[in-house]
Amino acid sequence: MRRSIRGSRRAAVLLPGIAAAAGLLLSGCGAGQISETANKVPSVQGANLAAGDGKYAVRGALVAYPGVEGYQAGDNALLNVVLYNDSADPVTVTVTSSDAREVVLTSVAAATSPSPTASPSPTASPSAEQSPEGSPSPDNSASPDNSPSPDESPSPSPTESPSAGPARIEIPPLSYVQLNTEGEQVLQLVGLNEALLAGQNVTLTFDFGGETVTSPAPIAVPLTPAPEPSPIIERHTGYEGEGGH
Repeated sequence: MRRSIRGSRRAAVLLPGIAAAAGLLLSGCGAGQISETANKVPSVQGANLAAGDGKYAVRGALVAYPGVEGYQAGDNALLNVVLYNDSADPVTVTVTSSDAREVVLTSVAAATSPSPTASPSPTASPSAEQSPEGSPSPDNSASPDNSPSPDESPSPSPTESPSAGPARIEIPPLSYVQLNTEGEQVLQLVGLNEALLAGQNVTLTFDFGGETVTSPAPIAVPLTPAPEPSPIIERHTGYEGEGGH
């Protein structure tokens, strides 16, 4: 019985020493090394901002990826963002940018397919030009025929007006508004001041009813590397060799 008691006492004394030595070994092995999380790129791109002492927030402000060639001066760019109102009162948010002519609120359908909207305008112009080019005698007959054409010309303008407007967004109290390509509406930067590439920034200003915050928002980068360009193959023929002699 005495031996067992002494053995248990020795074990109790040795265990804390072993634990301390193991801790020192682990700390020594980790010294000077970089953790794996330090090299990880965040999965969600975009700028996160706060205004009004935390009552208002901007999450994921990100300009859409422009492609390998980037944006050219004068191009339009989509802006994805989610706006939060954590106050008890509604607020109207105004979005502007010093790097673009203006910022508008438009529908995703109009922003992603601008080509069909521009097609009707040129088609109507040649039709009006062909009518006067016809025989001058039926001008009176052409005038009633041309009457519907001016009616068609102003028709595209009202259709375009609701699809795009000033970047003013009303947010109910304790709510948020999602403005990106996954929803129905999105913000659009119209007329960029200069050429921009993926990874660069665009300065944005969010005005929450007097509470203003300004910050750069990044331009999205591709999640996968761009494909390598096809190699240039030079053809060598016998004619070139003969011509050299």
